Amino acid sequence: MPLYDALFHTLNPKSWDLQRKNSKGEEARVADFVFLAHNVDVYASLHHAFLMRSFSSLPCEMRLCLVPPWSIAFLFMLGLSSFRGNTMIISSYHLRKKMQQTWGVTRYGFQYFLPFCKDEINNTIEEAILSADKAGVKVLSLAALNKSEALNGGGKIFVDKNPNLRVRVVHGNTLTAAVILREINEKVDDVFLTGATSKLGRAIAIYLCIRKVRVLMLTNSKKRFESILHEAPVEYRKFLVHVTRYDEGKNCKTWIVGKWMSARDQRWAPPGTYFHQFAIPVITESRRDCKYGKMAAIRLPEDVQGLGSCEYVMGRGVVHACHAGGMVHLLEGWKHHEVGAIDVDMIDVVWNKALKHGFKPVTD
Repeated sequence: MPLYDALFHTLNPKSWDLQRKNSKGEEARVADFVFLAHNVDVYASLHHAFLMRSFSSLPCEMRLCLVPPWSIAFLFMLGLSSFRGNTMIISSYHLRKKMQQTWGVTRYGFQYFLPFCKDEINNTIEEAILSADKAGVKVLSLAALNKSEALNGGGKIFVDKNPNLRVRVVHGNTLTAAVILREINEKVDDVFLTGATSKLGRAIAIYLCIRKVRVLMLTNSKKRFESILHEAPVEYRKFLVHVTRYDEGKNCKTWIVGKWMSARDQRWAPPGTYFHQFAIPVITESRRDCKYGKMAAIRLPEDVQGLGSCEYVMGRGVVHACHAGGMVHLLEGWKHHEVGAIDVDMIDVVWNKALKHGFKPVTD
C-alpha cells in the first residue's frame, strides 16, 4: 500500500483484489515489448517511480532535496553489488493496445567498464532475454551499455548463442543514427566525428560519405578506419578522412561526438560549432560560444496511454531513440533481429516507418 494512500485514505478499493490476482498469476498480461535498461548512476537510481513517484514524473536532474537520500542509495548500491545481478520491472504503458514495459538490470553504469563484471552482466542480460522469450514477449530492445560492442557485440552473442529465440532482440541504433543524421544541416560539407569506429560512428560515416559529405574520422586505429573505408562504395571513399588529433577539426563547425571529451578537447572547435552527440555520458557544455545537442530522442505518438514517468533526463512522452526503435520493430511486425553492425540501407527505412506510426522528432 502506498504511504500517501494510507495517510489520506485514497486507496482504490480494488487494489487488494488486483494485488491478490497478480500474486496468484491470475489474468496476468504479458508485455508485447520490453526495453531492457540499467541504472546510470547512484543519483539516477533515486528517479525510479517505485521510490519517488513525484520525482520520476519529472526529468532526472540535480535537486538539493535528493542529496540526503543519496548516501542511503550509495550504501544500497554497495549492498546490491554484492549480490548476483537480476532484473526488475521499472515502468509500463500502452500504445496501440500493446503493452510496453521497461525492465532494469540491477547494475550501475560504471560496473559495465569493470572487466570482472562482464560475464555476470552478460549472463543477467541473457537470462532476461530468455525470460522474455518464455513469457511470449515479441520484441526486446537493449538500452545504453546493455548493447555495448565490447560487452556483447551489440547483442549479437545472445542471438548467436540462442538461435531459436522467438523474441526479436534489437539494439535500436538504426533509429538512433537516423535521429542524429536528421539533426545535421543539409548544407553541411564536412563534419568532425569522434567515436568514429563505434557501431553508430561507422554507420554515420558511411551514410554521410555517400551523400558527399567529407567526414573527418577521429581514431588512433588505422586498421579500424581502413575496415570502415572498405565498406563504403569505392566512388565515395575519398570523403572519409583519417585524423588522430582534435586540433584537426579546428576548421569544422559540425562536430558529431560519439566519445566523451573534456573541456580541453572542446577548445579546438571553432566558435559557432554545433556539437551533435551520441556519447554516453553526454559531454559537459563548456563552450558558451557553441551549441550542444542532447541525446538522440523521439517523441512518442499522441495515443500513448499510462505513461506516468520520465525516461532519465527526457521530458514526459519522450524516450531514447533506441527505445523507440524497438517499438517501431514491434509495430512493423519485423521478424529479423537487429543486432551487431547497423545496416546503413535501413536508416532511412526505419526513420520513415517511425514517422508513419506517429513518432516525432523532439524539435517539432
